Amino acid sequence: MSGTVLVVEDEGRLAEILEEYLRRDGFRTERAHDGIRALELWRAARPDLILLDIMLPGLDGREVARRIRAESAVPIIMLTALDDEVDKLVGLGLGADDYVVKPYSPREVVARVKAVLRRSGGQVVQQESFTVGTLEVDLARYTASCHGESVSLTASEIRLLALLAKAPGLVRNRTELMAAVGDLERFADERTIDAHVKNIRRKLGTCGRQVETVRGVGYRLVSAP
Repeated sequence: MSGTVLVVEDEGRLAEILEEYLRRDGFRTERAHDGIRALELWRAARPDLILLDIMLPGLDGREVARRIRAESAVPIIMLTALDDEVDKLVGLGLGADDYVVKPYSPREVVARVKAVLRRSGGQVVQQESFTVGTLEVDLARYTASCHGESVSLTASEIRLLALLAKAPGLVRNRTELMAAVGDLERFADERTIDAHVKNIRRKLGTCGRQVETVRGVGYRLVSAP
């Protein structure tokens, strides 16, 4: 079995050991030490499974899981040091596919990864096409249209718009939007995002009014302005 596993663990040595065992079994790995980086790598690397520690600095594992589940069915195995049924149920209630309690055997974790991937068929079909009002965005084909008319957007603009379209009405902050274009623009910053949004609105014409600014936070996409 092969595929990419995103290891989200703030304890460096534990993460190294997990990656070592996963690679021995033919998996590719990516590693994040906090919740924000986990979301960035999830969007950039499109892993087949996520090993997600609950206790993380900043954005904790529960919130990371909630955000991922709002957009994707990628398998998630929660890692927790709290050995009680309440915590397990909370983890599974967030849409996790399994959980492992610390201290754990790396071999057990790899076995759980394989079992979850087998249950999911080894791959996850992610939604790539979105329709919000009169606007359509297809991330697989990197196309967009307004009222059925094709609109020419750059790859970065398509990725940014698709992230907004995945959850209409949900406000995306600039950090999330930077992550959406980050692997294409390594030096993206808040001003870059604002420039992208300005260009997207101009290119979309009447549909551009669907992209709303939420002052002090970020942007959202609505069905009608």
